[in-house]
Amino acid sequence: MKINKQDISAEGIKITIWVENEIIARAFLYLLRNDMHEKPFGFLEDVFVEEQFRGKGYGEKITKAVIEEARKQGCYKLICTSRFSNEKAHKLYDKLGFKNHGNEFRIDF
Repeated sequence: MKINKQDISAEGIKITIWVENEIIARAFLYLLRNDMHEKPFGFLEDVFVEEQFRGKGYGEKITKAVIEEARKQGCYKLICTSRFSNEKAHKLYDKLGFKNHGNEFRIDF
């Protein structure tokens, strides 16, 4: 048996919302490719809204901006992860059309 390693690159796009010269919300879109598909897939990561701005629709706005950018980049799918306890995020993702598609498995280093 032989295991080969090939370096590949990924792109990332940081999307931010500014209020009065301050970033109050941010999210990252990573564009990933593999040999199984012609088009890239998007990975939505690290959606964050500053505490004093939560509950005002900024999380939805930033997530919609990521969805639109993933479409613009030609992604065939967009995936994200969320902790079990983050029910507000789950409701938002459901509202925006995400489906609970499986489990996330993780090793912390």
